[in-house]
Amino acid sequence: MFFSLIAIAAVIALFVIVSRQQNRIALVERELGVLRALVQSGASLPAPKADAAQEGLPDEIKAAVAPVAPLADGVAEEIVAKPEAAEGEAAAGPWTKARSAAAQSARPIEPAQPATVAETLAPAKAARQTDVETALGTRWAVWVGGIALALGGLFLIRYTIEAGIFGPGVRLAMAGILGVVLIAGAEFIRRTGFRVPVQGAAGAYIPSILTAAGAFILFGTVYAAHGIYGFIGPATAFALLGVIGVATIGASLVHGLALAGIGLVGAMVTPALVASQAPNPWALFVYLAIVLAASAATARIRDWKALMAAAFAGTGIWTILYMVDAPDVNLAAVLFISLATLAVLAWVWLAPFLRAGRDEAARGFDWPSIVPGFFIALSAVGLSVDPAFASAGDALHGAVLLAALVAVALYRPRALPLVFAAGIATVLIYLGIIPPATIGADALNVGLDAQPLASSDALTFRIGIALGLIFFAASFWAAHRFAAAASRRAACWAAWGVIPPLVVLTALWLTFGDIDRDLGYALPALLLLLAFAAGGEWIARAEEPPLVGGPAVSFALGGAGVAGLLMLHMAFGSGWTTVLLGIAAILPALATRWRSYPVLGWISVGAAVAVLGRVAFDPTIVGAAFLSRTPVFNWLLPGYGVPALAFGFAAWQLARTTNGRPRLAMEAASALFALLTIAMLVRHAMHGGVIDTGAVTLAEQAIYTLIALGAGAILVAIDMRSPSSVLRYGSIAAGVISAGLIAIQHFVVLNPLLTDESTGTIPVFNLLFLAYLLPAIAAGALALYVRDKRPRWYAAMLALIAALLAFAYATLSVRRLFKGEFIALWSGLGQLETYTYSALWLVIGVALLTAGVWLKSQVLRIASAVLIAVAVVKVFLFDMSELEGVLRALSFIGLGAVLIGIGLFYQRLLTRAARDKTGNLQETNG
Repeated sequence: MFFSLIAIAAVIALFVIVSRQQNRIALVERELGVLRALVQSGASLPAPKADAAQEGLPDEIKAAVAPVAPLADGVAEEIVAKPEAAEGEAAAGPWTKARSAAAQSARPIEPAQPATVAETLAPAKAARQTDVETALGTRWAVWVGGIALALGGLFLIRYTIEAGIFGPGVRLAMAGILGVVLIAGAEFIRRTGFRVPVQGAAGAYIPSILTAAGAFILFGTVYAAHGIYGFIGPATAFALLGVIGVATIGASLVHGLALAGIGLVGAMVTPALVASQAPNPWALFVYLAIVLAASAATARIRDWKALMAAAFAGTGIWTILYMVDAPDVNLAAVLFISLATLAVLAWVWLAPFLRAGRDEAARGFDWPSIVPGFFIALSAVGLSVDPAFASAGDALHGAVLLAALVAVALYRPRALPLVFAAGIATVLIYLGIIPPATIGADALNVGLDAQPLASSDALTFRIGIALGLIFFAASFWAAHRFAAAASRRAACWAAWGVIPPLVVLTALWLTFGDIDRDLGYALPALLLLLAFAAGGEWIARAEEPPLVGGPAVSFALGGAGVAGLLMLHMAFGSGWTTVLLGIAAILPALATRWRSYPVLGWISVGAAVAVLGRVAFDPTIVGAAFLSRTPVFNWLLPGYGVPALAFGFAAWQLARTTNGRPRLAMEAASALFALLTIAMLVRHAMHGGVIDTGAVTLAEQAIYTLIALGAGAILVAIDMRSPSSVLRYGSIAAGVISAGLIAIQHFVVLNPLLTDESTGTIPVFNLLFLAYLLPAIAAGALALYVRDKRPRWYAAMLALIAALLAFAYATLSVRRLFKGEFIALWSGLGQLETYTYSALWLVIGVALLTAGVWLKSQVLRIASAVLIAVAVVKVFLFDMSELEGVLRALSFIGLGAVLIGIGLFYQRLLTRAARDKTGNLQETNG
């Protein structure tokens, strides 16, 4: 069973080798095909670098390819001179007959002629035909042969076991000798200068295949000697397997990346293969450090990023497994392997002396650094969050690891992912110490007795302060360092210079402080505000050109804005916090007089968003229990009104300095809070000084409608003096919202005809006057005001709403005249009331027609026609059957008189229009 598993592993590993080599071969062959087509078409080719095509190949292959280069150049020149002669030489192998040098020199060189498409494709076709033969003879034979050798050795040992020919010791010795012979044979072939100058044969490098097969056999032999037969102890097996793995990694310098992968896998699996009654973590981690250093040196020399990432991943996985499974964790050993990993990263993998001539700061970030950053940060989180570690004070070790991550990222600029890992880990740790009840247990669906995810004690408090200072100092120094040459790198550092300190301060405040008001935490927040603002200015002066206000400055000043927000929440009560937040929006806007940083306007917008969030959370500003019942003069007036004024002033200031979208956002915020101020005061007054979720009445809705219509008019007026897209579209939105509220609330939901709500006892100034007549006048006046200032459909919509409101007011007033205070529909209709509706509608129709002609409004004339048509239908269908006697006669007489009068009116109107047109034509002709 053991040898079957080894055989399967050998097949899989060698298949990986084959796949990787095949990919490299396919890439080279595609490039050669493109070059061949360009050469045969007569196109000029740029001179390639001498070693560009050979980069990443073993030294022996480079030496083998070097003598062939001059010959290839000569063949290329002749192909350009004579395209038709290139077909047989496109991919010459050892079986192809070569022309004699004399014959080649005797043939005259003709001028290059442009090759046709058929002539260009013919050599490629011949190359494909010969590539099959080359692949079978030079590549696949070698690969399959290497797999066969490895399996043959394993099957030979298996046969001796089954047949009982040799004892275990002899079998293991034979297997070891076979592995050594294969490796020695590979080295012999490599040193004797074996060359295969055939296209595509470089991927089937025989020494690499033989060395890989030998390494597999040696790994299996040592493991069998320990794990199956017990010939050697754990220490000896551990050492031998480690030596084989490290040696295989070292041999990859001359045999390629695939062999390095085999050696690394074997080295990383070794601790799992060797069992011990008394495991020693120091032996494990020292061994892993040696393997990691060897892998890093090899990967650095050959620039194998995948190998380096895999080595870091293997070391990190062993560290996490040890911390999870070990009954008694040796924290010193964990700290050793984590710091050793960072040392290998900083002084081996990212060491500039191993690869001179490259500017490491200009090459961006090193993606293999993500792997150690992830695992070390995960270890730090475990030490800080896991109760088994945190209760023993091991959070300090986690803080050391986080500080080491920041230090290495600062020392090696390309290791930028480390500061991301350290920052994310710090944020997660300190978000975990916040008690769930502090931030709202109901929202988190947990009980009030729920415990935080991480422990919170005096050590956590001190570590948080230290980490905040480390992130702030290191990040702002790095941001200042890279501000001129690498703005994105500077922005990353600046971001992590503000995020961890702010999160730590907030977590400590919510965990240890007084949430309602705590000056002890407000002072550090104020210091952070000043430090971030000063740091942003320091970074801005290092920019090129200076004081531009790039991304790094934006992060620093944005952090200052958040620190100010925290300071206000910590230092003041609910009401004053809302008011002062609104006033705080002015400060960044005023700062644009001296600094044109784009972020300043957005900080003002952030303050507006914060105020909006506060009023959404608590519309009463100070809490329902503390809100005075006095109309108007209560906390609602400053809570909504002061921010509205502050936002308006900030928008005015931004319009004169930086302008742009922040100014538009502040204008919108000012308009919104102005409307909210009036609406909340109305709601407070009409509900007896209580802001609750009670149903809206028709009177209250009428006031809201009037506010919206008035806001639309005000926004139009301001837009005429200071044009703004926010004011333009905001005014249209106010009108559309008003129309929607009227159509839904006034005509349907809150209509007293359907709700039987009391309309009041006063004859004229009652609910109908407030809910229908006043909105009709307001909508009509707004429609008249915006005729030449807004789109035609907008003015027409307002005019139609005004006409409908006037019609509703008149109709419902007649109903109230007959039915009194309550005018529900189910109270019935009288004959006189029915006749009155017909007469009223005809009068309103005539009035609308007159107004439409006078104002030259087609909408009003159409509304008049519709209303008169409704009256006609009512008279003929309803009045004829419901009315009796003189009322029926009067209904038809009145209808007929009105219709004839309208006809006469239109005839005279058209006659006058025709006469005016004729007069104008005569004046024109004359």
